[in-house]
Amino acid sequence: MNQTNKNPGNHKAESKEASKYPVNLIDTPFPMRGDLPKREPQWVAEWEEKGVYQKIRAACQGRPRFTLHDGPPYANGDLHIGHALNKILKDIIVKSRTLAGFDAPYVPGWDCHGMPIENQIEKQFGKGLPTEEVQRKSRAYAGEQIERQKKDFKRLGVLGDWDDPYKTMNYKAEADEIRALGKLLEKGYVFRGLKPVNWCFDCGSALAEFEVEYADKTSPAIDVGFPFAEPEKIAAAFGLSTVPSSTGYAVIWTTTPWTIPGNQALNIHPDYVYELVQTEKGLLILAAELRAACLEKYGLTGTVLGTCQGKALELVKFKHPLAGAHPGFDRVAPVYLGDYVELGTGTGIVHSAPAYGVEDFDSCRRYGMKTADILTPVQGNGRFSDNLPLFGGLNVWKANGVIVEALQAAGTLFHSSTISHSYMHCWRHKTPLIYRATSQWFVGMDVTPTIQETSASPTLRQSALQAIADTAFYPAWGRQRLESMIANRPDWCVSRQRQWGVPIPFFLHKATGELHPRTPELLEQVAKLVEQGGIEAWQTADITALLGAEAEHYEKNKDTLDVWFDSGTTHLTIMRGSHAHSHSYPADLYLEGSDQHRGWFHSSLLTGCAIDGRAPYKALLTHGFTVDGTGRKMSKSLGNVIAPQEVSDKYGADILRLWVASTDYSGDLAISDEILKRVVEAYRRIRNTLRFLLANTRDFDPAQHTLPVGEWLEIDRYAVALTTQLQRDVLRDYDRYEFHPIVARLQTFCSEDLGGFYLDILKDRLYTSAPNSPARRAAQNALYHITHALLRLLAPVLSFTAEEAFKVFSPNASETIFTEVFYTLPDVSNGAELIAKWELLRQVRGDVTKQLEEVRVAGSIGSSLQAAVEVKASGNKLVALQSLEDDLKFVLITSAATVVGVATVAEEGVTVQPSPHSKCERCWHYRDDVGSDTAHPTLCGRCVSNLFGDGEQRFFA
Repeated sequence: MNQTNKNPGNHKAESKEASKYPVNLIDTPFPMRGDLPKREPQWVAEWEEKGVYQKIRAACQGRPRFTLHDGPPYANGDLHIGHALNKILKDIIVKSRTLAGFDAPYVPGWDCHGMPIENQIEKQFGKGLPTEEVQRKSRAYAGEQIERQKKDFKRLGVLGDWDDPYKTMNYKAEADEIRALGKLLEKGYVFRGLKPVNWCFDCGSALAEFEVEYADKTSPAIDVGFPFAEPEKIAAAFGLSTVPSSTGYAVIWTTTPWTIPGNQALNIHPDYVYELVQTEKGLLILAAELRAACLEKYGLTGTVLGTCQGKALELVKFKHPLAGAHPGFDRVAPVYLGDYVELGTGTGIVHSAPAYGVEDFDSCRRYGMKTADILTPVQGNGRFSDNLPLFGGLNVWKANGVIVEALQAAGTLFHSSTISHSYMHCWRHKTPLIYRATSQWFVGMDVTPTIQETSASPTLRQSALQAIADTAFYPAWGRQRLESMIANRPDWCVSRQRQWGVPIPFFLHKATGELHPRTPELLEQVAKLVEQGGIEAWQTADITALLGAEAEHYEKNKDTLDVWFDSGTTHLTIMRGSHAHSHSYPADLYLEGSDQHRGWFHSSLLTGCAIDGRAPYKALLTHGFTVDGTGRKMSKSLGNVIAPQEVSDKYGADILRLWVASTDYSGDLAISDEILKRVVEAYRRIRNTLRFLLANTRDFDPAQHTLPVGEWLEIDRYAVALTTQLQRDVLRDYDRYEFHPIVARLQTFCSEDLGGFYLDILKDRLYTSAPNSPARRAAQNALYHITHALLRLLAPVLSFTAEEAFKVFSPNASETIFTEVFYTLPDVSNGAELIAKWELLRQVRGDVTKQLEEVRVAGSIGSSLQAAVEVKASGNKLVALQSLEDDLKFVLITSAATVVGVATVAEEGVTVQPSPHSKCERCWHYRDDVGSDTAHPTLCGRCVSNLFGDGEQRFFA
């Protein structure tokens, strides 16, 4: 036999030479070709038909609970490769925890409300639909999308409660979300206020901080002069009796000309030094450090008339720079001190439009500006209000140029250019955002709850930071990222101006805007209505029925909750609500892409800390994003998108699963057709190993053929000890969610430890020994246990393949491998010593194989069995080689092997000689006893014994 074939599943390659004498080549119904695209859908159908998920749940009753709470994908559009990555990672974890002896249910979920679905309804049916109709059509659309996505998730081999997934649009979930809002309101976290919030013109709504991303934007950069309004106060501030001219300016620099019409103040740092400079264009006030750069930019020369610290200019008034262009801008801008003013760029003076900047707003409010006095000329659609002088009705971005021209005409423009800078954009639309002051509902980050556990209860920010410290992160760098976001984030704007969303069902007093005094009670009444009829019930709810005679004084709040509040409260609405039977609280793990530090992880943390004083999870796992083979982000325009459906149809979902598991998810994950082809090759090696194991245990009955471990051959005990070591390492990696080392270990085990060594050596014994001989049964004992262990270790990753192989291997066992637990291998008492010894023997075998190949290439021998080798060894090598006695030739896969002891390593070596003997027709060994039995002249003595006598004696290999 050609004992050097490293494809252990390829029996056909091993029986090319026909012989009238039988060998133990047993076939298996487990085919060499996986044909995964055809077979896998059959398994999906069978799992569904037989209720495999429910059987797993039944088998896990009474075990310790492990909860991975699903972060809901959005119910819109087909699955992309990122969805597949995410769901496969979750499935690997859930299955590995199940096999580890936990009760690990998996309840998939969907995020169903929000603007993208509302936009789809608008595209299909037009604008201006009544709210009730938008909600009805949105609910139906989301349901259709969920069914499409569900089918594709099942195709990936993901097992879960697909018959009862959670949906944020379920009536019960919507009602409980209103109750969650009530809990935050009751504790004093929720307030209404006019504050600048991130505003998207395309959404027509406020956005949360975690819906903002940054991208490059080209903007006009202008230096603008605010004319003196109080020259005598300026003279005093700079220590002068008078100023030489009343023509002068405080000069500001900005990249948002559109905010100039909303200017109401100037900001100066209290401690910076400012100079009064005489120039050809009048007096200028500039920060001393920036004076030279500014004058050069303006093309002016100047003389410094005086200096002062910024605090000397506090409350000094300046005219609006457009006052000379239109009387509608004839107002003043007082100087407010601000520590946030910087000297990196500009003039050291910042113009303040409180409706369009957070720091501007805070500064103006700190100096006593009332809400009613804040100018808000920009409307929600991105246009200036019609009554704004000069610019009414203009889109703010298009107005930039018009404003610059007006400043030029007014004589207050000192310089204009363009710059490219990082600017905030809408996460969904990829369009620029603005800060816009509107009346919104907020969750206060620095609010101390009014219902206090102790007299020193922490603020929400403090509570969240402590929760982060108590959470485990995979990878570890996620902790610092989330921590920095929480430490620096503003109050959470939770209100949106949408129709398809969970309402903020407050009743507001028409005159005062105050909440109804019975708001907590009313929230519960509304929640009960929603529990019966969905959010649509709020639209149709009769205000008189709820408020009675007070109804005429109140109006319904029209805002909806941020969709991040939807998903961020699922720890209450789902885990402890509609699907409490399938979850434990807090969850053991939340797993999502790294963008969810600012998304679902973030909103869940805040609501968890607000409601329960802790994070709703014990650990967070984040994965990177998928990129193409060259590291580029995937996009349709580049033509480098790979759809999971296409991969499943072409290669099989197990190939996609193997790619996910074999790639380090902590960074970006590259995928391409070339990469997938390499994964296919790795899969084939694993499958061929399984095929060999299944074939060679086909006639093994553990009830009849089990032997005590002590009666196995030494190499069999070594192989099981090595498998035990592998399993220990793999289970440790499963425990810490590190999957690419698992795949690497399993691939090495299949191709090198088994296919390249143990199984390669074992073929002679399996094929040529008597079928029921102790030597062959000992090998099958080892293979039986190795197969049990290997199938379970592979099952979380190669779910379809492991299930297929398990049905062949254990046809009378469980209906599915996923009701099993990781295998308990027989104890090999001296396993560590055996591993050390056989690692040494493998090194020697490597040296021998190298020498055999050189002799074969030279033409002296054909297969390795034509060779007789002499190994010169010293020390531990010599002891190990001599211990195998005559079985050494089987380990080296030669027909003869002798060992010669030498004194030093320098004297060691391998000598190869062609065998002078004849080849046995059956076992292909070259032996001096071929033909010794005249009845069988083409057989060697051991084949005669194995076929017709007591069988050969083997002890080590």
